[in-house]
Amino acid sequence: MSLLDKLARLFLPAPAELSDYAFAPSDVARYQQLIDGDQRVLDQQSWDDLLLASYSARLAAGTSIFGQQALHRRLHSRVGAAPASIARVRALLADAPRQQALQQACEGLRAADCEIASTLWQTVIPATPRWTRLLPCLPVGLLASVALALVSAWPAVWLLVLGLWLLLMAVQMHVHEALQAWTGQRKTLQQMLRTHTLLAGLPATAGAAGQDGHEWQADGAAAARLNRQLATSPLSALPGAAEYNDWLWLANVRHYFRSRALVKAQLPLLRSSFERIAALDADLALVRHLQQSHTCWAEPGEAVAFTRVCHPLLADPAALSFSLTQQGAFISGQNGIGKSTLLRTIGLNLITARAFGFCYAAQARVARLPVYASMQSEDALGSGESLYLAELRRARELLALAAQGPAVFIIDEIFRGTNHLESISAAAAVLHRLAEQGLVIVSSHNLVLAPLLQRQLVPWCVSRQGKQLQLAQGVLQDTNGISLLDTQGFDAAITLRARRVFDWLSDYMAQPDKSASLLLL
Repeated sequence: MSLLDKLARLFLPAPAELSDYAFAPSDVARYQQLIDGDQRVLDQQSWDDLLLASYSARLAAGTSIFGQQALHRRLHSRVGAAPASIARVRALLADAPRQQALQQACEGLRAADCEIASTLWQTVIPATPRWTRLLPCLPVGLLASVALALVSAWPAVWLLVLGLWLLLMAVQMHVHEALQAWTGQRKTLQQMLRTHTLLAGLPATAGAAGQDGHEWQADGAAAARLNRQLATSPLSALPGAAEYNDWLWLANVRHYFRSRALVKAQLPLLRSSFERIAALDADLALVRHLQQSHTCWAEPGEAVAFTRVCHPLLADPAALSFSLTQQGAFISGQNGIGKSTLLRTIGLNLITARAFGFCYAAQARVARLPVYASMQSEDALGSGESLYLAELRRARELLALAAQGPAVFIIDEIFRGTNHLESISAAAAVLHRLAEQGLVIVSSHNLVLAPLLQRQLVPWCVSRQGKQLQLAQGVLQDTNGISLLDTQGFDAAITLRARRVFDWLSDYMAQPDKSASLLLL
């Protein structure tokens, strides 16, 4: 160990272990909102229904705000995974030394605790006020007035001293809140520029995530220079000296206006740096995730076909194989068998295939289409919206989305909020229209929907063999809603009466022979 290293260990504290800052969802979404606006393929209900917030948190573990924002944008992107992006991730997976070098260069990004996309793309940085030109004169005037008061016998001079001191305080108070907010933004910008400089210092053959290393080196010097210009005076790191330098010489106020003007003048460089660093950090997050997950690269197709697909959020998932042609699917199964989990598994894998190019399966061939879900409509006490009204609102939204172009619609237990007959009738009509315009995958306990929609939706039944789930074509024959009354502690007489009513209703509502053509009239 060199003498310099020993001195550094003696006088400088060891760096603290990095921990992920808990950014608000609105901060993570800000970059996508600013760049793409409403041009996205995931709406809020689909995001919530498919548990994408939990999935994103796992995907972005150990990732800075830059990478989190880039991953969020990819999930919402209308374009989908670009071949170049997939190639970058696959190249990093195959090159561990290069991945490690890039990871080390980007590690400091996790220290950032501010979202700066708003600063770079939304915030209009105002011009520096003209009165700031007088700031260097205030400390000089104050010291000169103090000296004059000490050597003169004029009491009025002390009034001048007091006035100049109060003016210094007024300047600090005027910019205090803005300066505090800007300090966090500036430090994050500096961390980004530092990472840019480190990447530029890597060999050109270790280009960041498939980007040409020369691209970083081309503006690496400019990034390093801007980082130095944004840095505060070394005095600011000395206890006591910083306060003296700020409150007497207004160093913090002058640096605030100067750094703000620098950022405004260098927006093209900063935006370019942000986009490239965010893309690289997102690629590294995907690489780390893929190294710990069982995935495959999805092949493009016109249908949906999965071999041993599973859900990444489940600790011990049951893998299933599932394939559809251009027809959708009507999924039935006993209560608690896992139909909702199956729908979420299909929906999430379709989204990751479109956004990142991979699926949690042994093999996948999928159409890379937008995915919309309707699985968790609830009563809204605040707005007075009942469950059925919430379901109707969501159905209107899905029909409007279907009119915009091909998409996949994941629907669980449609129209639970009204009586049985009206639920079936409304569901049949809505699902029929959706199936004409997109690919519908729906689960329901209303089994009569299967023959009504058999021309649009292929019936599939979920069953369990031991701990394994199985899918086979057909409609559930052995329901368990009445049987669960026994297992849940209900009186035997209640179960008996329930079964009598069920048998009578089953005979009364026997499926008509012409039900398949009923909706065509």
